This record gives sequence, C-alpha cells and structure tokens, in this order.
Amino acid sequence: MSLIGTWMQNTVQPYLAYRITGSSFDLGLIAFSATLPTLLLALPAGVLIERMDKRKIVIAMQVIEMVQAFFLAFLALTGRIQVWHLISLSFLLGAASAIEITARQAMLIELVGKPTLPNAIALQSTIYNLARVIGPSLTAIVLVLIQNHGEGWAFFANGVSFLFVILGLFFVRTPYRVVKPEHFPEKLDILAEFNQGWEYIRGNTIVLLIIILVTLIGFFGFPFTNLIPALARDVLKQVADTEGSVAGRTGALYMAQGVGALIAAAFVSTFSTLRRKGLLMTIGQFIFAIALVLLTFAHNLPVAVALIAINGWATVSQLMMMNTLIQIDVPDVLRGRVYSVYLWAQQGVAPFGSLFIGWLAQAAGVPRAALVGGLVCLVVVVIAHARWPVLRQKMA
Repeated sequence: MSLIGTWMQNTVQPYLAYRITGSSFDLGLIAFSATLPTLLLALPAGVLIERMDKRKIVIAMQVIEMVQAFFLAFLALTGRIQVWHLISLSFLLGAASAIEITARQAMLIELVGKPTLPNAIALQSTIYNLARVIGPSLTAIVLVLIQNHGEGWAFFANGVSFLFVILGLFFVRTPYRVVKPEHFPEKLDILAEFNQGWEYIRGNTIVLLIIILVTLIGFFGFPFTNLIPALARDVLKQVADTEGSVAGRTGALYMAQGVGALIAAAFVSTFSTLRRKGLLMTIGQFIFAIALVLLTFAHNLPVAVALIAINGWATVSQLMMMNTLIQIDVPDVLRGRVYSVYLWAQQGVAPFGSLFIGWLAQAAGVPRAALVGGLVCLVVVVIAHARWPVLRQKMA
C-alpha cells in the first residue's frame, strides 16, 4: 500500500514540474536534488546503522517522508506550488531515503536469515514493481478525472499510504538480528570503520566490479527515466493534444516500465534458486543499453511503450542480481558499510547524471540524450565483461 502511494508521487511530481515549466533541465534538477543526499549521507549512514536498531531508524525516516508528502499535497491543493518547492522537498525526501534504504536493506537479512535471502530480495522487488504498475495507472486516472488538483490528491494519497508501512513496522520482529561482536568498538570512528568496509571491497573483485558498473550505468543510463514526461509530451506529441491525453501517455509509459520491471521481479522470485546470477545480470545490462539506444528512433506510442517495458525489465534484472550478489558475499558485520558504498555508487552519482542527461535533452533533444546514454552504457558493459569474464560467470 505504501509503495503504491510512493509510485503515485514519483509519477506525478515530474509531470507537474514539466507542466509548470516545460523544461527538461528542470526535470534533471529535481532528480539531482532528490539524489544528492545519497552522495552526502549514504556512506556515514552505513556506519551508523550498524550501531542502532535498524527497525527504529526505518520508522523514523518513514515518518519524515510522510510529512513531506502531506506538505506537497497542501501546496498543490492550495495552488501555491512552485518548482523551487519541488526541488527543496525532493532534497528532504532524498535525505530521509538515503538513510532509510540503507537501514532497510541491511535489515532484510535480520528478518529472513541468509539461506532465504535471495528469495526475500526477489519477493521484495516483486512487491515494489507491482506497485510500480498500479501506482502510475492510478495516477493517470486521478490526473484525467481531477483536472485542476489531481497532483495534490496524488501527493495526499501517498501521505496516507505511509501509515500502512509505519504501523506494520511496529509489529515486525528481527529473529536473525546480527549481534555486535565482542571486539566491536564503543567509540565511534566513522573514517576507520568505513575504511574497513572499503578494504573489503578492494579485495573482492566481484563486489568492486559491480560497484564500478552501477556507478557508470547510474550516471549515463538510469537518469533517462526522469525524461519520461518530456518523451510523452514532446517526442510523442499528437495533433490536438489535450492535457488529459498527455497525462494518459505519461501514465502509460510509467506503467509500461513497471510492467517490465514486475515481469523481471516475478521471474527472479519464481526461480530464486537460479545459480547463474552473474549471467542474468550481464544479460540485463546489455539489453538495458540496447533498449536505450533504440528509444532514439521511437516516435510513436506503441514502440516507445514496448522499449520502455524492455528497459524496465533490464533495469530490475541487473539491479536485483547486483543486490543479491553483494548481500550474499559480504560478511554480516560489514553489510551496512559495504551496502552503503553500493547505494552511494548507484544513487550518489545520479544527481550529476540527472543534470547531465537533463542538460543534454534540453540542448539536443530527448532522442539524442537516449542515444548518448545508451551508447556509453553499451561500451562500458562490453569492456567490463570482456576484460573480467569472472563477473558473468559468478554463481550464487
């Protein structure tokens, strides 16, 4: 329920921003603001959460995110919302999310234990991507039926949806909670403890390569999602377009991405015992890059929907395999620190990738932004897997 609300907000926020300004760069700027806190907070958060009750951290951050959604709803419903509101409140949401995601992912193994962790990750992703389908479809209905204040009611629905996860977390227990080792220092030394995690990463080829790949793909590839409203409004525009038809196209593209992602998550969940996780990650990376390149030539809705769906499948396939391989390989006492580096690599560079892709789309158009991002991702993936075949051969 909470994730459906989250995806309603994720869909309506860029739509609202582009409706207000018509600027692709502003879409990149809002995404920059939302992901910049990960760059600043993910690494220290990885050290801090290993010393605290992760469940309580998640609850506190969810409350902050709920307040942010209600404030967005108030501004939108009263007609006061401006782009700078979206930018600043996106920063607040990003700050809470940077801490919450690190704590939640590190807590996952405490809920289910290591033997069933791959299936838990797959089920978690299935739920996430099911909401990714339902959320945008509900958003499209709200925007079409409520012409003037649809965005505000979508924000309000997201605020209400947080109550479900917050209440649920009060009943959650962590039977596999990691006990701090006896030699665990009481005095906090963030730099020294972070260096322990970094030394482990440097000594583990698989983890290091995954982090490098997610950094580069996260800069040149993943930020293209921010341009979906521009793709729907400008590239796929039709004669006699109305605001309702544009909203419908935008919702259809987000929903297609969610359907592709859901198929990937359901496949991995069903076949969670699949050992060739490195190979599936590699396939996902290649298909992601190729689909992004082909979007350059998509000038009608059916083709764009199909390619966005394929892109969604490939995105989730590679990210789930990366997540699983890292979580399984890393020792319990280092999991928070190592995962925070992975999260930093995935989302910490995203602010600058969002600005770059947003600027490129504004200067050269959305199709060329897709072409450049896709080609760079393709070159990176080819070089990485040709030079280090151990990556695609990794079993788990």
